[in-house]
Amino acid sequence: MTLTMFWATVQFITRLPVPSRWAEGADFQQYGRGVPAFPIVGLMVGMLAAGVSLAISQSGGGIFIGALGYVFALTLLTGGFHLDGLADTCDGIFSARQRERMLEIMRDSRLGTYGGLALIFCVITKTLAVVSLSQLSPWVLFGFLSCACVAGRTAMVLVMYGQRYARQGDGMGNIYIGKISRLQAATTLVIGCLLVGILGGRQALAALAITFVAIYALAGYFRHHLGGQTGDTLGAAEEMGELIFLLALLWV
Repeated sequence: MTLTMFWATVQFITRLPVPSRWAEGADFQQYGRGVPAFPIVGLMVGMLAAGVSLAISQSGGGIFIGALGYVFALTLLTGGFHLDGLADTCDGIFSARQRERMLEIMRDSRLGTYGGLALIFCVITKTLAVVSLSQLSPWVLFGFLSCACVAGRTAMVLVMYGQRYARQGDGMGNIYIGKISRLQAATTLVIGCLLVGILGGRQALAALAITFVAIYALAGYFRHHLGGQTGDTLGAAEEMGELIFLLALLWV
């Protein structure tokens, strides 16, 4: 993976201000080569959001506002990219229609009941999980909150490698799904585990293992209902990965 591809990946999956010339020349159809950078990009986003959260809570804003600051910062830093995928996926799958109709619903830009409920559930649960972790020391909390974003983006590879694209034709998810090699998948997982281990120690690694199992099972659930994966299910996997990791930290 070249430095150009790294910055193209940052530019694609976040709203961080990357100068256009840094990603110039990167072929969109080759973005799958940037997957090993996902955990690093997650670290960048996670540290920024964790910093916002701690700055708020440590300056008198309280743990609840600090937790909301974390979730809000993540949304701003990603442009709600993955939340949109979560909402679309839930609208489609929980419509209980035939596969083709589910995929049509997921393409619809309008927010449905199930998508709205999924967003509410995700934001509230993630906020409460951060509040529950706020009893930890600031530095430990900073590490865990940063790790959550690494975990979510690392686990996404489990919804890409060895999977098939559920739609006919091209789509944003099609550049990743079934297109990454075993080496790219393994490298992504190793980098993610190393970053989580360094930042969060054994507790975070245990939570990451739980996250991997849950997201792998989720990939199977998506495949069963949709016949494969889409860009929306990738976004849903990332959001659920973050959430599951934070919840798992409360139990391990």
